Amino acid sequence: THNLPPGLEYLNQLDQIIIHQQVELLEAILGTETSSKYEIKNPLGQRVYFAVEENGCFDRKLCSPLRAFTIRIADNAGREVIRVIRPLRCSSCWFPCFLQELEVQSPPGTIAGYVVQNWDPFLPKFTIQNQSKEDVLKIIGPCATCGCFDDVDFEVKALNEMTTIGKISKYWSGFVNNVFTNTANFGIQVPVDLDVRIKAVMIGACFLIDLMFFENSLDGL
Repeated sequence: THNLPPGLEYLNQLDQIIIHQQVELLEAILGTETSSKYEIKNPLGQRVYFAVEENGCFDRKLCSPLRAFTIRIADNAGREVIRVIRPLRCSSCWFPCFLQELEVQSPPGTIAGYVVQNWDPFLPKFTIQNQSKEDVLKIIGPCATCGCFDDVDFEVKALNEMTTIGKISKYWSGFVNNVFTNTANFGIQVPVDLDVRIKAVMIGACFLIDLMFFENSLDGL
């Protein structure tokens, strides 16, 4: 573990990561978009990291699902261990030259990898890349992400897109919770021996999927 980025040793033995969005009272009551905050937990429900989104009010109001952001992820000691950076880009299949690309740093200032959206007319597709921009994994979502009272799974696949090795799941958590808070609950399942840097990139991919497909959807209802 001495070769791991500081703070990522927590991910070394995890094959499941839970991401829970914190409910903001002002947003729940008034519908005002506020900066997102997340707890990142292990399968036992113990908090491993805390994440806070940083951007301007202009971005949140006018660019909502497409907004640029920086998400700072800190451990329980308050030390920033992962930084997720998303520039303002397009997500439409009609503009394949300027699709989403997310950069994940760990420790902050050192590239851990990238999440790159791939053009496809029917399915949400992404490529996970390492720090050298070499393709490592694929993420393929369903043609419909509405959920309809069920979980929505984005499959994590090998580069041949034939072998499934994990998934990113959007958990449906109930009508009342969804309608009145629009809170997000995700689970990431990956092989336990996956490089911890790629696990950190998978957390970034989860944030991107949340913003692109579930930000204004009332979580599939």
